[in-house]
Amino acid sequence: MGNLPKAPRDSIIYEDEKLYVCLAKEPITVGHTVVIMKKVIKDLELLSDRDYDYLMDTVFAVRNALLVALKVKKVYLLYMDEANNVHWHLIPRYKKRGFAVFDVQPVVITDFKLAKKIRKNLLF
Repeated sequence: MGNLPKAPRDSIIYEDEKLYVCLAKEPITVGHTVVIMKKVIKDLELLSDRDYDYLMDTVFAVRNALLVALKVKKVYLLYMDEANNVHWHLIPRYKKRGFAVFDVQPVVITDFKLAKKIRKNLLF
C-alpha cells in the first residue's frame, strides 16, 4: 500500500486485494467514509477501465449502505487527489447542504461502532 496511512482496524468497513473502505479519521459529518485504492495511483485517469469500474461499483455499494445505515437521503461523493492516491470521500448529508457541509472543524474519531453498522448494510 505504499505510504498510505494505516486505518485503525475497527474503522475498516470493507477490504479486498484492490481497495479498502474505512471511516474517515477526521470526519466532517457522522459517517464520513473513504474508499481508497491500495496500489498508489496518482489520478483517476491512470486507472485501467476495469479498475475504474471496480472502484466506482464499490463507491456505489458503500453509498447505498450509508443511505440505509444512517437513514440519510443524500451522500455526497468527493474526489480529491491531495494525497496523490486515488480515493473517494463519501459524505452523508444531514441538515447542511451544498458547500456548507465543509464549514466544520473535523475532529479525530476514536469510536468506530458506526463502521459495523455500515458494514451490515453493504451489499455487493
